[in-house]
Amino acid sequence: MIGIVVSGHIHFASGMETAVRAIAGEQEQMLFIDFVEGMSTQELEQSLRQAVKDVDSGDGVLILTDIPGGSPANRALEIMMDTPNVELIGGANLPMIANAAFERDDAELTELVDTLLDIGMSCMKDMRRELNSIMEQPTELECEDGL
Repeated sequence: MIGIVVSGHIHFASGMETAVRAIAGEQEQMLFIDFVEGMSTQELEQSLRQAVKDVDSGDGVLILTDIPGGSPANRALEIMMDTPNVELIGGANLPMIANAAFERDDAELTELVDTLLDIGMSCMKDMRRELNSIMEQPTELECEDGL
């Protein structure tokens, strides 16, 4: 099973943990690391490295972070560059993280990355545009009496 580490600023990771648990249940080989106020980037990287080791069963590890270019993503990038079989997605959202729990059993690491990127992009919607599209669709009224 592919191991998963989720990290982000303040309580992004712990918030995602609560949401994933509600959607997908308790998850093995999935850890959530918050980058909280007062924590150095070195401490964050140490926590991430330990989490990667803890979730790795040999099938690889995917790290999902909140903001591409933010400290969690940058520290995870360092880990990805010097640790074999580790991939990183920056800019992860809840649909991606929840689906990672469901999709990781039967996928290769690179396949999982592609799947989650597709899910993440397809789940972003302009709800005004979606509503307008629905409202513009013609509706046919059925009248049994021919009126």
